[in-house]
This record gives sequence, C-alpha cells and structure tokens, in this order.
Amino acid sequence: MISTVLASQLQRRNIHYGWVMAAVTFLVMLTTACALGAPGVLMPPLEKEFGWTTADISGALALRLILFGAIAPFAAALMLRFGLKRVVSLALALIVTGLGLSMLMTQMWQLVLLWGICVGTGAGMTAIVLGATVATRWFTHRRGLVIGLLTASSATGQLAFLPLVARMSESYGWRAALMLVVGLLGVTLTMVLLFLRDRPSDLGLLPYGETETLPTPPPAQLSPIGVLGEAGRTRTFWILFASFFVCGASTNGLIQTHFVSLCGDYGMAAVTAAGVLAMMGIFDFIGTIGSGWLSDRFDSRWLLFWYYGLRGLSLLYLPHTDFTFGGLSLFAVFYGLDWIATVPPTLKLTAEKFGREKAGMVFGWIFAGHQLGAAAIAFTAGYIRTTYATYIPAFLIAGGLCLFAAFFVLLIVRPKATPAAV
Repeated sequence: MISTVLASQLQRRNIHYGWVMAAVTFLVMLTTACALGAPGVLMPPLEKEFGWTTADISGALALRLILFGAIAPFAAALMLRFGLKRVVSLALALIVTGLGLSMLMTQMWQLVLLWGICVGTGAGMTAIVLGATVATRWFTHRRGLVIGLLTASSATGQLAFLPLVARMSESYGWRAALMLVVGLLGVTLTMVLLFLRDRPSDLGLLPYGETETLPTPPPAQLSPIGVLGEAGRTRTFWILFASFFVCGASTNGLIQTHFVSLCGDYGMAAVTAAGVLAMMGIFDFIGTIGSGWLSDRFDSRWLLFWYYGLRGLSLLYLPHTDFTFGGLSLFAVFYGLDWIATVPPTLKLTAEKFGREKAGMVFGWIFAGHQLGAAAIAFTAGYIRTTYATYIPAFLIAGGLCLFAAFFVLLIVRPKATPAAV
C-alpha cells in the first residue's frame, strides 16, 4: 500500500506517520464542515428559484444539524468496530451523494432527504469525535496541539470556503457552487483511501512520543446508550449538555445558517457577507487553539464563563453594527475568536468527570446537545423571519441564552483529583 511505503520513507527522515494522519483528518473535517456550512449561503437562490420560504428551507437545514449531532456518539462506536477508513469513506460518499443528487431536485421532500438526511448523517460520522479518535490513537506527545488543530479545522471549514461558494453561486448558479464542494470532497475521499490507517500498529509503529510497545486494545464493550444512561445520572453532564445546547444555538445554527440572509435583509451582497464569515473563521482558528492552551492552565469553568458571556454580548451588539462591512468586521473579530473556543474546556471537564475511557463517547452525547440547539435556532430563526420579516429577535434570544449559560457553567463541581487528560 502507498501508506506503507510512505511511512517507511518518512521514518528514515525521522518523521512520524501520525502527522500524515493528522493532515488527512484535518482535510476530512475541513471539507465536510464546508459541505455542512454551504447550504446557509445557498438559501437565497433556492428561495428565488423554487419559491420556498425561509421557514421551509430552515426545516431541512435543522434536520441536518440534528443528525450531525445525534450520529456523533454512535460514530465513535462504529470507528471502534469497523475502523477509521471504512467509516470515513462511507461518510464522504453519503455527503457527495446528497449534494450531487440535490442538483436535480425540484421538490421540498428531496431537499429534506438529500441535504437533511444524507449530508447530516455523513457529516455526523466525521464530527469532532473523529479528531479526538485520531489524536488519541496516534499521539502521546503533542496530543493537545493536534486536538486543537483538528477542532479548529472543523469550525473553520464551516466558514472559510463560504466566500468562494457565494461567489460561485452568484456568478454561475447554486448548482455550480455545489459542484465545487463535491469536487473538494472527491479529492478528500481519494486521500482517505490512499493514506488513512486505523492504528499505528498497522504500520509497525508506536504512537508519536511513545517509547514502549502498547498492547492491542481489546474490542470495545462500551455501549453508547449505556454510557448515556450512566452519564445522565450526574449533574455535570446535564450542565455541559445544556451549555453546549446554547453553544450550538449561538453558532452554526444561527450565524452559519442565517447570517448571509440577515445581511441581505440590510442590503449587503452575499459575497460580502460570506467574507465576514470567512473573517470569523480565521479568528476562530486562532481562538480555538488559544483556548486549548488556556484550558491546560486555568479553571475550565471560568473560561466557559468568559466565552459564553462575551459571545452573548457580541450577539446583542450585532443589531447596532448598522450592517456595514466596518461595523460587522469588529463583530467578526470578537465573535470569531469565541466561535468554538468552548470545545477544549468542555472536553476537559468531561474527561475530569467521566475518565479517559468514556470521555469520547460522553462528549459525543454532549455534542448531540450542541446540534439540538443548532437545529432549534435554525428553524426558530427561519420561522421568526417568515412571520415578522426580521431576524433580530432570534439574535437577541441567542445572546440572552449565552449570558444565562455563562453563569450556569459555574455550578459544575470539579473533582478533587482528576484523571489523566485525554
């Protein structure tokens, strides 16, 4: 296999194959996140061509967000049973199928099936749990750095490609924009088939930074439902679940889905609005990696307090920007730094409470709460705009929820002695 030859050549140069795994995983999470975020940019042309309302389209987009989160804990179990390459390849094939066939759609039920179910399921199988799995299996040293980079790639991918998608849609139509995304996913699938491997032992390697041979882990006995039942009996789980519900409601469910349409209501071109989103993506990349560094040094509860508090204030400030590029740029900087900075401290609190073995699956369920919040606000914001011809109440609601979450997370009681970090 190509990966075996490449691993051998890299080893001669003292380069671990884990960095290839990290690069391929980065590409997977980046492009699948792009596929998840693109529909928000394409909402206006769909409304124009098919006469569908914002509420109609928002329902389909809300379904994809629900599945994106609900699949996550089960995706972790599938990766343990069937391996990374099979699960990731299937996920990419589902997304390509959903986006590709949607170029032929004419009915609303087809939008629900293709963008809601196919894209939502495929994206859920390559969500944050994929990054956590690769970082844990392939890295002992630099694991925190890798998790931070992969988490940032997922969030940034939802924003960074949007100006290009918007420009393609504006110049050549929304179908041409989808062809661009499908092409990116096709390249990613090729890289997965060529280079993705399950464990370092498949190549005769140890995890990066490991000096002693590790025993091959036995087949996982953890059940996603059983883990949920155990975690659900704790206060910490429900606080983290509720706070991540607010996180989803104030990020990809609202901004990613409706920001371009919101700016359009105030006369801003879709390409310009997507440029503001791309700016958020750049600052998100910085903020998420910085958050990982901070979570190793400070109390994660207080980090979450500041993250949610500042995000809430930025959302309450948004209606006062006058929706000029200059005013929105200031919003993009502060909001972008905070876009998904909540992930590292939330994951750390999860690991402290539930331990290394169960942390990934428990976090998968907490992430499901994130996507439930995203789906709820995606539909609610669309309904508000259709009914009242304005998005502003939805953004004020999200800002208020963030301020509530800022104080709610302080109710978490940290254990006196913490297990090793994931």
